[in-house]
Amino acid sequence: MSINESLLLIAAGVGVAFFAWRSFNTRRSANEQAERTAIQDAARAEAQRKAAEEAARAEAERKAAEEAARAEVERKVAREAAQAEADRQAVEKAQRLEDEERLAVDQAIARETERQASEENARRAAERKAAEDARQLAATRTATVAPAKAKTPEETVVMVADDSKVVRVKTGRLLGAQHYQVVMAEDGLDAARQIERALPDVLITDVDMPGMSGLQLTRQLRAHAATAGLPIIMVTSDSEQLRGEAHAAGVNVLLGKPYPEAQLLAHIQSLLSGQSCT
Repeated sequence: MSINESLLLIAAGVGVAFFAWRSFNTRRSANEQAERTAIQDAARAEAQRKAAEEAARAEAERKAAEEAARAEVERKVAREAAQAEADRQAVEKAQRLEDEERLAVDQAIARETERQASEENARRAAERKAAEDARQLAATRTATVAPAKAKTPEETVVMVADDSKVVRVKTGRLLGAQHYQVVMAEDGLDAARQIERALPDVLITDVDMPGMSGLQLTRQLRAHAATAGLPIIMVTSDSEQLRGEAHAAGVNVLLGKPYPEAQLLAHIQSLLSGQSCT
């Protein structure tokens, strides 16, 4: 074999080897590309799967949060409704208790008012009976006892009971000018104390006085036998309004302010002479 043929054979072998190598490289590159593509596809699929799982988890968490929020709102609304109902019941109970207490107080006041009115009526009835008994006793004594000799003004003691010093001085001067013996009392209590010690012949008393009014003084005097027949002249600015009550208490003469001085003197003389007065 010649050198040229050998070279041709070598060249042919090299060419075959080159094409074989190139074919191998081409197939390997294709395989590698396919593997890379498969890996990329698998990575994308895994990423998509993870993204889907994350989206599903996020959606589940969102729904769970929404459900929890809705449940909390419902619980809050329920608590507020329960509190509102409890408050309403508490207000109704408090109002009911207040109404019951007010009713109890009103009933107690009504009972106390009735009791006081009953006691006052009983007291007045007792005073009227005592005054009437005293008047009857005085009338009986007057009818059965021979009339004593009439006293002169100098022998007659007239008590003036009035809380006004001006009235006491003015009345005392009038009586003193007629030669009566005058005794002064500053109010009903003072008059009652003095009468216990020494009984006057005539009592001139005001109605409105502190401590003991003229009506109370009259009732007290009429309730005791020793003072039941004492002539009493009462002076008031409300003569018409008090006339019935004064008569029931046992007042002999009721004079309305202002009165003529001569009228007062005439009533004193009439009472001392035993004549009835109105």
